[in-house]
Amino acid sequence: MPIVAKLDEFGRGAWIAFTVLGFMVWWPLGLATLAFTIGSGRMGCGYAGAGRQEYRMSRLQEKMDRLRSRMGGEGGRFGGGGWHRGPSSGNRAFDEYRQETLRRLEDEQREFHDFLGRLRMARDKAEFDQFMADRRGGEATPPPAG
Repeated sequence: MPIVAKLDEFGRGAWIAFTVLGFMVWWPLGLATLAFTIGSGRMGCGYAGAGRQEYRMSRLQEKMDRLRSRMGGEGGRFGGGGWHRGPSSGNRAFDEYRQETLRRLEDEQREFHDFLGRLRMARDKAEFDQFMADRRGGEATPPPAG
C-alpha cells in the first residue's frame, strides 16, 4: 500500500488528517481509517508487543515509588528506616496491626534476600569446586609426546 507508507513517512499528524478527511468525504471511510490506525498501533494507543510490557512495568514502578514516598520518605530500600511511620488512620488497633504486619513482611523479605544470597554462593562454590576437580583431573594425565 503506497499510501500507507507515504502517511507513515509524515507521521501521526498525517494519519489524523487522513482520518478527518475520510469522515468528511464519507463517514464509513473515516471510521475504517480510524479503526485501522488504532488497530495497527500507528496512533500510539495500542502499546503492542514488548512496548506494552515496558509501559506496564514503568507504570508499576511509578506507583511503587509513589507508595514508598508516601509511606516512609526517601532513602534505603523501603524509605527512610521502614514503612512504620505511615500516617495514622485514627484507629490505634489497626495502626498497630499494620505496623506489625509491615515489620513482619520486611523481615520475611530480608530473610528471603539472605536465602537467595546464600543459594547463589552455594551454587557458585559448587560450580567452582566442579571446575577445579575437572582441572585437577586433566592435569593428572600428561600430554602425549609428539
